[in-house]
Amino acid sequence: MIRVLVVDDEALVRSGLRMILEAAGDIAVVAEARDGADAVDATRRHRPDVVLMDVRMPGTDGLAGAAALAALPEPPRVIMLTTFDQDEYVHAALRAGAVGFLLKDTPPRDLAEAVRTVAAGNAMLAPTVTRRLISSFAERGPSVADQARARLGVLTERERDVVRAVARGLSNVEIARELDMAEATVKAHVSRALAKLGMTNRVQAAILVHDARLDPGAPS
Repeated sequence: MIRVLVVDDEALVRSGLRMILEAAGDIAVVAEARDGADAVDATRRHRPDVVLMDVRMPGTDGLAGAAALAALPEPPRVIMLTTFDQDEYVHAALRAGAVGFLLKDTPPRDLAEAVRTVAAGNAMLAPTVTRRLISSFAERGPSVADQARARLGVLTERERDVVRAVARGLSNVEIARELDMAEATVKAHVSRALAKLGMTNRVQAAILVHDARLDPGAPS
């Protein structure tokens, strides 16, 4: 069973999300929380695999909550619930360790599948909202691009190829097929690249590639 913590300031929303997720059969909502601070306490007590958290909440909002969860010794994987047109600062949560986004009108089947996706260790780069957010927040000045390229400079050529493929939202299986590598080798390259970059997940690496204004599909 995938253990999930649901975080929203509205009890009705939390109840609805619980019913949707537990109807999936392989997901258990182990706790609920009202804001980011409560989410940290609940995570320490219940050790969820995935935290599904609203961005905008009174008290400690989802952005601060995501940063606090990322600082835990064994952080859960965080999905932010958002409305794209309003939540302009969600990239801060990505940089703090969140692994993706869901719109609040996401169909129930897609909600459960998203939880399974991140629980399996994959970032949510495929949904349109995530691609749009990454692209929009990557449009920064030349100094940011230079800094991002310098950070990527610590990687080997093969690690850069893999990270660029990650930035396109490819899974390890797809990267292995495209780069003619074994899947285990891809996993090793991803792990080493994240360690060198001081990152915790694939979304952060994808943002760095976009910040560097590199073509994710171009060879090194």
